[in-house]
Amino acid sequence: MERTPMSLSTPPPENTKTPPIDFEAITRLFAAAEAAGRYFLFEYEVYDLLRASGAETPPATRLLPKGSRPSDADLTALPGDRVVLKIVSPAIVHKSDVGGVRIVPNTPEKVRSAWRRMMSEVPEAYAAVMERNPTLAVADYLGLEGERLRQAVSRDIKGVLMARFMPPDSEAFGNEMIVGIRFTREFGMIISAGLGGTDTELYAERFRKGQAVVAAATALTDGEAFFDLFRGTISYRKLAGLTRGQRRIVTDEQLVECFAAFIAMANHYSPVNPTAPYVIDTLEINPFAFTDYLMVPLDGLCRFSRPGTRSVPRPYWKIRRLLRPGIIALIGVSASRVNFGRIILNNILAAGFPADRIRIIRPGITVLEGVRCVPDIGALDVKPDLLVIAVGSDQVPDLVDLIIERDAAHTVMLIPGGLGETRESVQRAEQVTAAVQRAHRSPSGGPIFLGGNCLGVVSHPGRYDTLFIPDAKLSRRWEVRKRNAAFVSQSGAFMITRLSKRPELDPAYMISVGNQNDLTLGDMMHYLKTDPDIDVIAVYAEGFKDLDGLDFTRALREAVASGKDVILYKAGRTPEGKSATSGHTASLAGDYMVCESCIRQAGGIPAQTFPQFEDLLMLAQRLHGKRINGNRLAALSGAGFEAVGMADNIQSDDYAMTLARFTPVTVDRMAALLTAKGLDRLVEVGNPMDINPGADDEAHILAVRHLAEDPNVDAVVVGLDPLSPAMRTLATCESGRYNFDAPGSIAFELPRQVDALDKPVVGVVDAGRLYDPLVDALVEKGMAVFRSSDRAVRALALYIEGRLTAERIRHGALRPGRDKPDPVI
Repeated sequence: MERTPMSLSTPPPENTKTPPIDFEAITRLFAAAEAAGRYFLFEYEVYDLLRASGAETPPATRLLPKGSRPSDADLTALPGDRVVLKIVSPAIVHKSDVGGVRIVPNTPEKVRSAWRRMMSEVPEAYAAVMERNPTLAVADYLGLEGERLRQAVSRDIKGVLMARFMPPDSEAFGNEMIVGIRFTREFGMIISAGLGGTDTELYAERFRKGQAVVAAATALTDGEAFFDLFRGTISYRKLAGLTRGQRRIVTDEQLVECFAAFIAMANHYSPVNPTAPYVIDTLEINPFAFTDYLMVPLDGLCRFSRPGTRSVPRPYWKIRRLLRPGIIALIGVSASRVNFGRIILNNILAAGFPADRIRIIRPGITVLEGVRCVPDIGALDVKPDLLVIAVGSDQVPDLVDLIIERDAAHTVMLIPGGLGETRESVQRAEQVTAAVQRAHRSPSGGPIFLGGNCLGVVSHPGRYDTLFIPDAKLSRRWEVRKRNAAFVSQSGAFMITRLSKRPELDPAYMISVGNQNDLTLGDMMHYLKTDPDIDVIAVYAEGFKDLDGLDFTRALREAVASGKDVILYKAGRTPEGKSATSGHTASLAGDYMVCESCIRQAGGIPAQTFPQFEDLLMLAQRLHGKRINGNRLAALSGAGFEAVGMADNIQSDDYAMTLARFTPVTVDRMAALLTAKGLDRLVEVGNPMDINPGADDEAHILAVRHLAEDPNVDAVVVGLDPLSPAMRTLATCESGRYNFDAPGSIAFELPRQVDALDKPVVGVVDAGRLYDPLVDALVEKGMAVFRSSDRAVRALALYIEGRLTAERIRHGALRPGRDKPDPVI
């Protein structure tokens, strides 16, 4: 099986709790199967693999081959009153569904009778299942029916496996566990564990997130870390005897050793390991049952393959030239009409990039818009740091060859779509990728390419804008001010739509990576993690290139470890969503559950919706410098529904906040404030706190300060009651009584106070368009403001959860020998 993994760091060292693993014996199992013309192990061979991995209790087995004549002694060779008989066939995975698993008395007559009956009945049952539901048929059986189908199934059966019967301590729900490792295209080797048995898929689908099954990238975890994740599942609670009527049936140490062994095997037989003789595609034990504190595998499957070729690393450090170029050149600028190239030229100039450092490659003219023109690439008088190509996709392959041949640019931006997005363009995309890969093998690494289908880049540090969106359609802000975020998006349309809706986001970089024909999301994360001016990295991803999800996650973890916040929205969560993403960005969407798990474990904050992505990015930009001590919330509003709404949204599957218990000092200060404002007969100090519509601007401002200064409070959400007659929340009114432009108003004083506080404070303005100017004024002064209290609490809770996870990573998750940061280049 072909693989194209990237050059990644070596697998982590074995955990001290990993039992000794005989990798040579496991490799011999794979080699013997390969020599027999198959890339899978039979169940009894899986048990041999488990023995070589150090597992304690794989059952004793004996194969009864089809056509053999075993003696009575052979049939009763296993101990016990009963034995388990299992059909052995490469095609039959769910053996119990077709009568392929039977428990019989351990006597020669009963075993021989059941063996012969299974050899006859199982092909009939399996053929009947496939005829009722043809979608279940394996490739070799397609088009067959009736006796031909039954004979084909019978022909593939190798015999019956006789296994020692070890009765489980309990057959109650939750007392079986599934453990598996598998290769995923995006994230490499993954380990998963959870509720086992025949209904595993149903459990995963119906239970709340993380309750039935958990997963992690094996390159980023170890036995103990994965066990910590597993402890949150229903499976662990049942096995550990933490539910009513249950008793513990396995020790924590056994689970840690099991997970550590599977992780070690995954990392050894991984495409990321340059010395791997084979790659484990799937190794699954479903289920492990438990007998007298023994972990007993009752079924297992394993598929493997040979490692493929390794792709050439990209010189991603050249991204600095792309984002902060000294010289920009353009191909595709029209001299007579407004095409994409002309819009890009106009936007570069409008952003303030000097005209004398721009070159236009266009024959027939010498100057356009004050910019020097040259007839072709060979006529360039300087080597541009950035070459922007805005021509038809059919011209791109030849241009790429020419640029590489002449070493004509350090970085190239491919604006054209149609590279790998349609069947007709796949060959063009492959041609471009192959040429770029050859260039990366040169000593200099060759140029790097962003795109195709790249909407463009906005770089405030680089003072340029190559979006082909006219300024009249999307306003830009080029004033010099601190911007601490980078927004990387696989979809350019998603990126500019967020900016159009939420102009206050205004990141330092907006980078459309498009189809990732060369530079990937992982490359961008590797570069941005070391940018000292970037505190927040926001990413919209539709799909990762082969193993780039793992590379991206490694870099994300290092970014978090260095103090950055990372927000990610991953598209393609459903089969329909996966199909849609591959349709316009030439990407394959992967397993969303695996992606989300990897992102969380690396310290990133996954967003579940587009608005949530916007909210998290806004919060990260404004709250990055605030201290996050915990998840205790103080909720304050003059509107009762807001206070209740805040309390109702402090918990979900993805986060858990608590309402803070105020100290006596805070209670006294708040009581004194209420008395001073004449509100003490109407309001009691509590959390959440309805401060009453009679509270004025000063009351809100002082209350926020008192709450934020409470050592038991980690964050404050305050409703600003825009319709209250006591509040100054209007831009203009005839009497001037409610204008917020007066000193002491909420719009003047609250942002100043919030800026001085070291804890996060979030405001809520839940009202109509009349109050947009108030929101704009608060946002302009750096406050985080929402238009509803429930949305504010959800976003803040998610952000705090992510920050707390990041803190744990910064204080010990990067262990010696694992995830070593890239060298600074």
